[in-house]
Order: sequence, then C-alpha cells, then structure tokens
Amino acid sequence: MNRRQFINQSNAVVAAVALGAGTAATAATSKSQSTKEKLEMNSPHLYERLTRDNAVLLLVDHQVGLYSGVRDIETLELKHNVVGLAKAALALKVPVIVTTTTENMWGPLIPELAGALPGVKRIERTTVNAWDERRVVDAVKATGRKKLIVAGVSTDVCLAFPAISAIADGYSSYAVIDASGGFSKTQVEMGVARMQQAGVIPVGYSNVAVEILGDNAAPDAEAVYAALGIPFAGLVYGLKQYFSRN
Repeated sequence: MNRRQFINQSNAVVAAVALGAGTAATAATSKSQSTKEKLEMNSPHLYERLTRDNAVLLLVDHQVGLYSGVRDIETLELKHNVVGLAKAALALKVPVIVTTTTENMWGPLIPELAGALPGVKRIERTTVNAWDERRVVDAVKATGRKKLIVAGVSTDVCLAFPAISAIADGYSSYAVIDASGGFSKTQVEMGVARMQQAGVIPVGYSNVAVEILGDNAAPDAEAVYAALGIPFAGLVYGLKQYFSRN
C-alpha cells in the first residue's frame, strides 16, 4: 500500500468511526452534547482555508543524522520537498520557524535547508516534543497565526508530537507528510493515523503552498511555483514567457 492509498484508507476509517460515534451519541443526551462540542471544535480545521495571513510553518529536526535513518521516502525527494516548501513559504511571506534537537547527537540542520533559509535562526532544544520547548511555542505565538503547518523527521515523533500538542493549545495543525520522513513504513503509517485521530490534517508540500497562494495571477505565483520545483509547472511558465513575447 503506497502513502496516498494509506491516507485515503485512514480518512475512510476515521469518517466511519465519526459517523458511528454520532449515531451512538443520539441515544444519550450527555454523549450527544460531548460529540456536538467536539464537532464544533474541529469544524475550523475542515473548512477554514490557509492564507498568507493565518499560516505559520514549523520545521522540526531536519537534521543530517536523522535523515540517514529515513526509509519511507527517498532522501533526495525529501530534501527537494522540504526545501521547496520553505522557499515557497518565504515567497508567500509566511513565517518560518526552525528547530533542531540535540545537535551533538543528531547532527546539524541539512545544508540544503539551511541555505534556503538565510537569516532564519534555528532553535536548538533537548525535548523530544518540540511543543514542550517554551521558545518554540513562544516563537509560534509571536506570529499571531493559528494555522500551524508542520514538517519533521521523524513523521511519527518530530512531526506528530508537536502537531497534536498544538491542537490542545487552540491551533489548527497541518502535517506535511511528503516533507517529513520516518524510519519505517509502519512507524509512518501509525504516526499518520494517530495524527488524523487527533484532528491533524495531512497535506502535501505543494498543495499546501498552492492553497496559500490562492490565485495563479498573484504577483508571487511564479516565485512560488519556482520554489516548489514542479517540472510541469516550469514548462507552463516557459510557455507563458514564450507567448508573452509574441
């Protein structure tokens, strides 16, 4: 089962569980009220769009040592995706927060990402869950944005833990699955399932950026597509430039 099939299957399971819970809740007033409150709490996660004004990007532990253990996605593809996401965020003027953990153990930030984020200071911490580090939480809060886009290595820990924890603090969390990596297929699948059960929304590196872009006629559209490095998009802009000269 590939990554997309697993996510689609997980969505179906979560939907079925939610439907069953809603049906059972009608039998008891207290349970019905509890379910209603949960649905109301989660509704913004489903319907409010990501924009330049409400989104913030958190990149967790994209470090050299951790990359050496990634097995669910090719290392070059992972680097391409997270660098593209970071560059697109900068083009869209979305704040980017970077954190690493115990660099004397897991190594420095990968050079490709460090080079894509000049002037963005990383927050080195020792906590396993990035959301347990007050400096990380304060940096996110300082942006004034409530839509938290998270990518991390590994998917089931560095991504999942802060994405889930942020929900408890009133944020909507979006997990960028293809800009994250795990140490086994099973760990990744369990991490994605756990996040979905907690209300985290799984996204891809390019679709989350394009959602924020919103309009292909926007002044920053070309910079965003160039950052994402999607081959067919480059061809389209090449055609646009060619026809604009005629």
